[in-house]
Amino acid sequence: VQLQAFGGGLVQAGDSLRLSCAASGRSFSSYHMAWFRQSPGKEREFVAYTSLSGGITYYPDSVKGRFTISRDNVKNTVSLQMNSLKPDDTAVYYCAAGRGRSWYSQGYDYWGQGTQVTVSS
Repeated sequence: VQLQAFGGGLVQAGDSLRLSCAASGRSFSSYHMAWFRQSPGKEREFVAYTSLSGGITYYPDSVKGRFTISRDNVKNTVSLQMNSLKPDDTAVYYCAAGRGRSWYSQGYDYWGQGTQVTVSS
């Protein structure tokens, strides 16, 4: 599967932004999907997970209550709605596809190219 992420940009603290990731291929619904982010000098960080059907989601405490992941298995897309953004959310955001549920980047086989999110204070 090939992934393409888009929707990043420059926003102010407290604003909202919606990222999307479009997947090619006919087996999108067979992949667990996640979003990760990485800022300079830091390791790639897990941000959100959704199960095959989208019925199960998981978030780390750093974004819980502010970010929402969703998927559309008809349109082959996964999205990340980000609300109440903070300067600490500044990073390159990546969508990822894998065959199992994981909170770690090693658990995912396919990655989008990343989209920059910058939150100014």
